[in-house]
Amino acid sequence: MTRAQTPEAPATRRRRGTAGGGWKQTTINRAFLVPAVVVFLFLFVVPLAQGLYWSFTDFTGYSPEANFIGFDNYVRILNDPSMLSGLTFTLLFAVGTTVLVTALAIPLAVQLNKAFVGRNFVRSLWFFPAVPSMAILGLVWSYILSPLPSGVLNTLLADWFGIDAVSWLSDNTLARISVILVGVWAQTGWHAVLYLAYLQSIPAEYYEVARIDGASPRQQFFAITLPLLMPAMVVSSFLLLTNGLKVFDLPYTLTNGGPGFATYTITQSLVVTGVGQGEYGLSSALAVMFTVAVGVIGFTQLRVTSRIGRRFA
Repeated sequence: MTRAQTPEAPATRRRRGTAGGGWKQTTINRAFLVPAVVVFLFLFVVPLAQGLYWSFTDFTGYSPEANFIGFDNYVRILNDPSMLSGLTFTLLFAVGTTVLVTALAIPLAVQLNKAFVGRNFVRSLWFFPAVPSMAILGLVWSYILSPLPSGVLNTLLADWFGIDAVSWLSDNTLARISVILVGVWAQTGWHAVLYLAYLQSIPAEYYEVARIDGASPRQQFFAITLPLLMPAMVVSSFLLLTNGLKVFDLPYTLTNGGPGFATYTITQSLVVTGVGQGEYGLSSALAVMFTVAVGVIGFTQLRVTSRIGRRFA
């Protein structure tokens, strides 16, 4: 029998069949990705490209006409105190709440993970502020922090300590601090519960071995608890930054962006400028600048988180 007539080995046939089946399976798998790619293109890429184009025009959103004006919108933003203030406070709120909530939620979760009387009730109390919407919390706290002498907090300070009325929401610095602290108060319990879920997944044997080796509670926290909480920290910080950057309801109902533009936010500026004033091109330019700032913050967060993870690994 010649070489050309030699029967094909079974192993060779199996390899060819596997290769053919693998190609078909790969094609089928890629076909399932088509709807996701289409949705991504039409709901993200296309609007992003349109926004970038409109940022260089005088498009109003109410007329189909859009004249190219170059970087005039960006120059206006850099010279507009309200928009710059909105960008500044939004970044300040996002970073401030992320840092403060993380610093408070982790120790709180460690304490809530311990056994004590009424533990479940205490956990529910800390979680309760996350149940109402931020708009409702803003309305409630606007009454509590009212700068008038009749405000709840000012009344308590006057009755108990004889302190005159404090301008909590009428002073620029105090208004910013008040909005950030209310945001921290509203989110700390929810993120503490998130960390608590990760804490309960840590095997107790790790701590028993550490105690046998003579490790103090502080050493156990930094050597065991904190490194194993890094995945939770990544999730928590991402959620905090996301919610902080798109915040609108809490500052709007608590201070209405005031006093002046002290607690003005990007989302409020986008709504007021784009919809209220009919300057869609200007608001698109602000959105582009904000997107760049968000990208920088997100990249910085990933770098810092990865470094912390390597530090405690």
